[in-house]
Amino acid sequence: MLSLAFSAAMLGIEGYVVRVEANSAAGTPGFAIIGLPDRALGEARERVRAAIINSGFAYPAGRLLVNLSPADVRKAGPAFDLAIALALMGIDDQIDRPSMREFIALGELALDGKLQPVSGILPMVLGARNAGFTKIIVPARNVEEAALIGGTELYAVDSLQSAVAVTGGNGAKLRRRSTPPVLDCSSESAHGDFADVRGQLAAKRALEIAAAGGHNLLLVGPPGCGKTMLARRLPSILPAMTMHEALEVTKIYSVAGLLVDRAGIVRTRPFRFPHHTISQTALVGGGALAKPGEISLAHHGVLFLDELPEFARSAIEVLRQPLEEGTVTIARAAGTFTYPARFQLVASMNPCPCGYRGTRNAECRCDDAIVAKYVSKLSGPLLDRIDLQIEIGRVAFDDMVRYDGAEHSTQIRERVVAARERQRARFAAVAMSCNAEIPGNAMRRYCALDEAAMRLLAQASAKRQFSARALDRIARVARTIADLAGSDAIASEHVAEAIQYRSLERLAAAA
Repeated sequence: MLSLAFSAAMLGIEGYVVRVEANSAAGTPGFAIIGLPDRALGEARERVRAAIINSGFAYPAGRLLVNLSPADVRKAGPAFDLAIALALMGIDDQIDRPSMREFIALGELALDGKLQPVSGILPMVLGARNAGFTKIIVPARNVEEAALIGGTELYAVDSLQSAVAVTGGNGAKLRRRSTPPVLDCSSESAHGDFADVRGQLAAKRALEIAAAGGHNLLLVGPPGCGKTMLARRLPSILPAMTMHEALEVTKIYSVAGLLVDRAGIVRTRPFRFPHHTISQTALVGGGALAKPGEISLAHHGVLFLDELPEFARSAIEVLRQPLEEGTVTIARAAGTFTYPARFQLVASMNPCPCGYRGTRNAECRCDDAIVAKYVSKLSGPLLDRIDLQIEIGRVAFDDMVRYDGAEHSTQIRERVVAARERQRARFAAVAMSCNAEIPGNAMRRYCALDEAAMRLLAQASAKRQFSARALDRIARVARTIADLAGSDAIASEHVAEAIQYRSLERLAAAA
């Protein structure tokens, strides 16, 4: 006897429908699952058997075979438990088989038949809806997340018995909220306010430019000058995410398992702050069971790498392609996965290993060779991709004790939002949201320089030996500076300021 149910799975962060076929044949009792299951899915045999029996249903006899189609894609995780159980119960007509085929069933079964939450509900529900399914059974603790996707009938169940009742027409549909709930992935209190930062006007200006144009930023300065404090406050001046951006981020957090038991949509821009001992896999994603890494968890937000030269070079060098493309592709034996990774990189470093090179009243213990070796940990191609590089010093005592005149984040954000609005109008007909995303083949259109600005850039290039990529990034930063000034044209003073934000070349040359 053949029985059929439907579930869903993920490939990267995209969901797709899985056909669950169950068959019983004469012979020695047994239970096999085929269709490239992983170990957790292979163990579903025992979970499903115990859940069916402990829920008061009959376990089908004979040699049982469950096939998960498409069979050429590896399946992972326990989210198929409920669909497998329903398919097995359909073999001997314990549930109505025709009506069961109208549902997508998702959830992990406990041995007593209770339904447990699973990760990735959001992309799986979206994939099911796109495949034409409208009736979806989800664990009760995942229902708020699933409710973010419109156009579906959701049935929140807490047990196998409740799921069987739903397929028999006795379950109640979820009443949707008029507005989706909100989840802050990082609170505003954790970011603080720019008014808390004393002095450091040049660094604040660089952060404002970075926020206005979506540019990457490197802060170079001695210990205790406020690099981390400044970086933590960048999200407080970034514009709010659009609904499309929020749903993209929420999908990533759902796949990573960070939304289970935390219902809502991510509305606050992520701020990720990994330790310098992080592995390459944890940074970019992957693993035996592919999951998004820190760069994807920072999508549409900020990735802060403190003490950048202390990171393993193999880890930070893999950032080069995501910084250009906004995605990361991971190839594994189980398949190739692509995760979005359009983040703002903010990094910090000391000017030398001891940290005190060029600092008054502090003796640096590093000679030129040591400094050169320290700076050389960062490759030229990686530095080319960092738009703004600024040296900052320690704050003078008078500035530290002065408590008036510092701008609040809300004031800076107003200017940032105004500059972003200019960019949104400029890019209305193309798939770009900020100046940092301008491709090289569109530079002349969006970053045209007048004769004086071009002459200034040529002189700086002849002296500093800028690469073609660095020249493009200088032009993009100049475009953002002009937007902050409310100017449609890029003037020589905008280019001059943008050139000043290439400090690390000077540091490396001095070494």
